[in-house]
Amino acid sequence: MVSTTLPPSGAAAPYTHVKNFLMEGLSQGRWTPGSQMPSESELVQQFKVSRMTVGRAIRELQAEGFVTRVQGVGTFAAHLARVSSNLTIKDLHEEIAARGHQHQARVVLSREELAVDGLAQQLGLPLGAPVFHTLIVHSENGVPLQCEDRYVNPACAPDYLSVDFSQTTPTHYLLEVAPLWEAQYSIEAGPPSPQEAELLGITPQDPCLIIVRRTMNRDVPITLARLVHPGTRYQIQGQFKP
Repeated sequence: MVSTTLPPSGAAAPYTHVKNFLMEGLSQGRWTPGSQMPSESELVQQFKVSRMTVGRAIRELQAEGFVTRVQGVGTFAAHLARVSSNLTIKDLHEEIAARGHQHQARVVLSREELAVDGLAQQLGLPLGAPVFHTLIVHSENGVPLQCEDRYVNPACAPDYLSVDFSQTTPTHYLLEVAPLWEAQYSIEAGPPSPQEAELLGITPQDPCLIIVRRTMNRDVPITLARLVHPGTRYQIQGQFKP
């Protein structure tokens, strides 16, 4: 039986114990691929921690490809074939906080628009259908780190525009309300647009790391995001699991 006794204050954060317990169970085959795992309520009682703590542990496992979540149903062990090809990009706020730094977000734009041809196709929407659009600049200790230009399918997150994204990130919110089953990435080095350069405080000639990411819930597109990072201020860390 795995011990769930938490160490004294000053040791690792409580969510890591929940995460490690679930990871150990997955590695030992306690939950086979596709099988349902303990509910958040069960883990809250077992570890004597808050639902927020449990939620963070499960979100990280989901982002790393070890579990899938179905809203209103539960958490399931992922299939290893899917895990083996996952590239992990963590929520930027948590990534910055893990370094002991301060994350700030400036919402430049937040509105409903009409989907134009290419965007409508990417989000699986009819031409001219409503779509949510946000443009946010994320900073670390006051230095702009990422320009996030994101479109969201309203059917997947109807309350998206009512969220205060100066307090939480779109990534964090969308993982809560529209858990992803699949993500498609395009990563390249290139110049920023004039607007992106201005928002990031760089010149249009400065090299940037540009990620275009589309996420899906089953066959329904959730969001399409363009994430632009000054090349001298950011790096991607990934991990592959056999």
